[in-house]
Amino acid sequence: MTISRRPRTVAYRSSHAEARDLRGQCAERRATSARAIVERRATSTGAIVERRATSTGAIVETVRMSALPQATPLPLPLPGGQAGATVTLQPLLCAEMLGPKAWFEAERGARGTLHALGIGVPKRELIRVPIVAFLIEHPGVGPILIDTGFHRAVAEGGAARNRNLGPLKLLARNVRMDPAQTAAAQLRARGVDPAELRLIVMTHLHFDHASALAEFPDATVVVSQAEWRAAGARGPALHGYNPAQLDPRLQYRTVDLHAPPAQPRGPFARTLDLFGDGSVTLLDTPGHSAGHVAILLRLREREALIAGDAIYTLATLREGKRPWRSESSTDFEESVRALGAYDREHPDALIIPGHDIDHWETLAARYE
Repeated sequence: MTISRRPRTVAYRSSHAEARDLRGQCAERRATSARAIVERRATSTGAIVERRATSTGAIVETVRMSALPQATPLPLPLPGGQAGATVTLQPLLCAEMLGPKAWFEAERGARGTLHALGIGVPKRELIRVPIVAFLIEHPGVGPILIDTGFHRAVAEGGAARNRNLGPLKLLARNVRMDPAQTAAAQLRARGVDPAELRLIVMTHLHFDHASALAEFPDATVVVSQAEWRAAGARGPALHGYNPAQLDPRLQYRTVDLHAPPAQPRGPFARTLDLFGDGSVTLLDTPGHSAGHVAILLRLREREALIAGDAIYTLATLREGKRPWRSESSTDFEESVRALGAYDREHPDALIIPGHDIDHWETLAARYE
């Protein structure tokens, strides 16, 4: 598989708008109540066709548009790997939010639940929450973005902000952000044209990580198969996703960490070597979301582990703190166990949690 620039097009806007209008709508051939699905298939245009048998024996066919663009499996390793290659790492602070500490480090009891939701928490007690992305540079591949942070519309406000965040705008009421903080703007400042970026690797697809995908229209997006399925399931906002952020101009490619060539590495049961040279490795760390991955990088002198939201803060890793909720507490604990073992085995490694402002402020601008 090669990552190459595709011709730009302006036609996507109208076709995608029509697809959005069709989402959630169905055309029934008969106005009878359906009871059992006898067939479900996907068409080449991304529509889902279901045929149901009614109580009278009639067959009713419904058509709905898929909530997500098409994604296809990604053969590994990707081209560009070099024996012994090391990468550079630049952390990008894309925005800050204010949030209740109990969301990230849960308190016990009913009052703890209220506090996690921000109820009864004075604004002066809200904590700063970094919204981040990472620029990686590989000698044979070039620039790679890990996560995207918020889209510039979140800073600019208005209808575009509401479309980007969808129902999850309720969780982003206290955002501090300047348009110059977007990942795209920060890449430009470093001499990387966002339109030329070829590869984005997602830890997961929650709204504060996938918001700015549309600013990289020619990129290939690598995401775990389990995460892609979760983002397209029913009630996505209830699980932290806004499918509208998944711009159809990008190419979405999935990786399966439960099938070859995935293999164990150290304390991690399932990992994938992205380029076949050991420089960028995906670590299966579900729990926070169904298909969350952390990313292990080989720097010149040590390793760096971008933990994403597998751990919100270092206190999750080293002090036993736990977030108020996770998609699967069992998977979350297993992922934290593996991350903790890695932390103990590699005391010199740089570990970066997902939303720890105190740790973030200790980071350097660049690691080699």
